[in-house]
Order: sequence, then C-alpha cells, then structure tokens
Amino acid sequence: MTEKLIKYRVALLFFALATSILLSFSGIRKGNLGDRTDHIGDSSVAETGNLPTGTAIEISTYKNIYTQLNLESAGLEIAAFELALKGWEKLKASKLLNNETLLTIADFSQPSTQKRLYIIDMTKRKLLYNTYVAHGRNSGKEQAVNFSNSPSSNKSSPGFYRTENTYYGNNGYSLRLEGLEKGINDNAETRAIVMHGADYVNESIIRNKGYLGRSQGCPAIPTKLTRPIINTIKNGSCLFIYAPATYYAERSDLIH
Repeated sequence: MTEKLIKYRVALLFFALATSILLSFSGIRKGNLGDRTDHIGDSSVAETGNLPTGTAIEISTYKNIYTQLNLESAGLEIAAFELALKGWEKLKASKLLNNETLLTIADFSQPSTQKRLYIIDMTKRKLLYNTYVAHGRNSGKEQAVNFSNSPSSNKSSPGFYRTENTYYGNNGYSLRLEGLEKGINDNAETRAIVMHGADYVNESIIRNKGYLGRSQGCPAIPTKLTRPIINTIKNGSCLFIYAPATYYAERSDLIH
C-alpha cells in the first residue's frame, strides 16, 4: 500500500469519526431542549396554552382585567378586586359555584354616592353592569363603616355570598343570597338579606339628601335594573361585599 493511499484512508477515518461526534452532540442538545419544554408547568399549558385553574399564575393573569376594563377609573379599589379574586378562586376550587363565569363586587369602601356595584364577566373580560347599591341604615349614612351578622341589626354584612333562586316578596322581584362565611354573613337567610330593587336607590335621592337611601342590610339596587341584574347573576354566582374593616380581614378564611 502506497504512502499516499494510507494518508487518504486515515483522512477518511478521521472525517467519519468527527462527523459521528458532531451528530451525537447535536442529538444530546435537542433532547435537553425537549426536556425543558416538557417541564414548563403542566403539560396542558404547553399543548393548549390554558392555565391550570386556581394557580397563582391565573390570578395574576386575571388582574390584567382590572387594567383592561379601566376598573380603577370606574372607582373599584384594587384591594377589593384582589380579595374578590382570592375568594372567588377558592370557591371555584371547592365547587361551591354553579356559575363560575361571573364575579359581582360591591365595594363598600366607596360612599353610596358612587356607582360601587360591579358585575364582571371574567371569561369574556367584560364589565356588564356598574351601578349604585345601598348599604344597611345602621352601617352608616353616606359611608358604610359598621357591619354585623346579627338579626335585626339593620347593618350590612361583608364577605362572600352565593346567589340563589329568585322570588317575589315585599320588595318585588328579589334574589336570595347565601352567606358563605361563618360568623361573618352566614345569618343572611335568617336576616332575610337578599338583593332587591328599591326606589330610594336613585340619583335624585343623592341630589336631595347628599347620600343614597339605605336598606335593612340588603344590597338594594336601582328599580329599573332589578330584573336584568338579578337574572344575570342568579343561580350560583359569586357576590363579594368588600369592607375595609380590620375584623373582617382577620376572620375571613376565604381571603387568607
């Protein structure tokens, strides 16, 4: 075998060995990249882009709705919205809501002269209603500052409620509410705390008195909006009455 032929075969062998090493290295790198992709959270996220229900990531994503819907401009306190999200997520996880799409917030940190009731479609990311809502007559005049779960107190009760069925009572078309927080609002049925329309919930009362009319503890709404609002949120959606009261924040299991 000539020296020239030997050098040629050695060169071919070296080239084949180098090519094999490069291909192996490339395969290892592709495998590692695939592993990293598979472990970005739940596999359903990678395949569908949907977030697992109840995660901190999802709550963070929902907070974008606050900005998208200009809820700050509409007067809704960010603290009220964030606490509403926490409780709403827990209620969904516990399967306590028949209608998980809607979230209704009554922001009682605002005076009654403001439109402080917000009904939000969280799926469509749409503010359905923003209107007035009354608080209990013994909770305060313009501002709700005192709260109670006791019968005959004529005060509002803060916290999370589940909407129930409708009926016709002394206040016309009304919506039953179930208080979901023990010791905070679980006497709602005993106290006959419901959502109903009231003539004293209108802007002319505000102009004449400087504050909205008050109820016996019910979240009363404008008469003209009674039927559309009740029919929207009835049968198992979430209502959160926000009160910046220390005793509520300390006692509520749904916001911790």
